[in-house]
Amino acid sequence: MGRRPFSLYPLLLLLALQSMGGIYGGICLTLSPSGNIIQMPLSMLDGSPFANFLIPGLILLLLLGLFPSFVVWALIIRPHWVWPDILNVYRGIHWAWTFSLYLGIMLVVWILVEIMFIRYDILQTIFGLWGVGIIIFALLPATMRFYGWKKG
Repeated sequence: MGRRPFSLYPLLLLLALQSMGGIYGGICLTLSPSGNIIQMPLSMLDGSPFANFLIPGLILLLLLGLFPSFVVWALIIRPHWVWPDILNVYRGIHWAWTFSLYLGIMLVVWILVEIMFIRYDILQTIFGLWGVGIIIFALLPATMRFYGWKKG
């Protein structure tokens, strides 16, 4: 199994914190599509395809909240499941690693779409950099080797 590299711990931390934030924000927006719980005015959605925060809240909850918690668990446990490999574009490396890379990309894309549709806020920069951090820690050679990547 091998010893976990140091680079894995910041990756797990970034993903776990993303999960907690996504679950919290997603639940708040799903329970209150008006945005009242977290004091987000519906006017933020002017120019977006959404009339309220329900769909963005569900996306946030599922893709950027619950999914990262599943990936954190899978990165730690490394289950030998075949079915997730259907979505793994990198053969020979554990699917949990690939999913962590996907999550970093999803977070960056989420933030870019958010910037397109709602007003810019410093939080978008922070979460965009958060996604870049996930990508960087996933792509560090020690992390990749731990999950089965072999050079060449």
